[in-house]
Amino acid sequence: MTAEREVAVLKKIDVKDAVGTRLAHDITEIRPGEFKGPAFTKGHEVCSEDICRLQKLGKNHLYLIDLEEDEIHENQAASILAAALAGEGIAWENQPKEGKIGLHAAFDGLLKVDAAALAAFNMVDEVMCATLHSHTLVKKGELVAATRAIPLVMKRAPVERAAAVAAQNGGAVRVAALKKVRAGIVVTGSEVFNGLIEDKFAPILSAKIADLGSQVAGVSLAPDNETRIAEAIADHLDNGCDLLILSGGMSVDPDDVTRKAIRKAGAQEVHYGAAALPGAMFLTAYIGDTPLLGVPACGLHHRTTVLDLILPRILAGERIGKKELAFIGHGGLCRDCAECSYPHCPFGKGM
Repeated sequence: MTAEREVAVLKKIDVKDAVGTRLAHDITEIRPGEFKGPAFTKGHEVCSEDICRLQKLGKNHLYLIDLEEDEIHENQAASILAAALAGEGIAWENQPKEGKIGLHAAFDGLLKVDAAALAAFNMVDEVMCATLHSHTLVKKGELVAATRAIPLVMKRAPVERAAAVAAQNGGAVRVAALKKVRAGIVVTGSEVFNGLIEDKFAPILSAKIADLGSQVAGVSLAPDNETRIAEAIADHLDNGCDLLILSGGMSVDPDDVTRKAIRKAGAQEVHYGAAALPGAMFLTAYIGDTPLLGVPACGLHHRTTVLDLILPRILAGERIGKKELAFIGHGGLCRDCAECSYPHCPFGKGM
């Protein structure tokens, strides 16, 4: 990330003469396919038994470093960077190794990365941070990011500049806990309401809600009638539901009146259409602060749709509007694999 510069080296000594000295940095050992990490850590006092192993690691010389006032060691720099990057929901230990510190989820939730701040941070010379994709569901203790000071010794100024960039808005990396909501489901369609076909939508939607730690408070069936659908919405709201999911009636067929029903129920903010496949006819709406999600019929056929991208963000407290539905276009094309491996796949990962 930067041009080479001279490191403040006080003295270069032969490894055979290093007994009694303390290492100025971690010394890495790599055993292909087995191990990569510090064989000796910074501050280790070299003893005679270490000489042979150091030589096997290719260390015929060691360096004693005398830092200038405006210089900083890689491990100290890593601690400063980690503290600045870590926002709410991030845990890390101030035990840098080889100038690197990992950031972990402090609890289960949804990873949130300020991509612009992360890019600005990585534009600063001699520092780096790599993260998982934003909006990834993560478990407590999972590694979500790692930062490193690249050279052994660096100027203090760029470290402090990078830290200032990362610390804006409470840290560039954070984890948002998912709210536990009472969800109401409205399955629309006269063919289901009249018992001509069995409803398959409610079990699918209920499983997705339960997998994210929330509960279904009730399921309603409604015919293709906007008044009846609006009444079902009102009933769920009266029952204290703080999330509603409606299935069916989202396409362009004249009988598909779910969108009209949502407006009739009092929704003032309705966004129809998402830049994702499957799920282009997805809808988000709000009645007050209560979100309503309209799921098109593709949710019956495809295991993973745009609902799987949006529902965790809703539960993390995000308000989803036109901008959010537009931005999922980058990465929003499912490859429709024979065996679905979501979330371990590219779907939704461009956000």
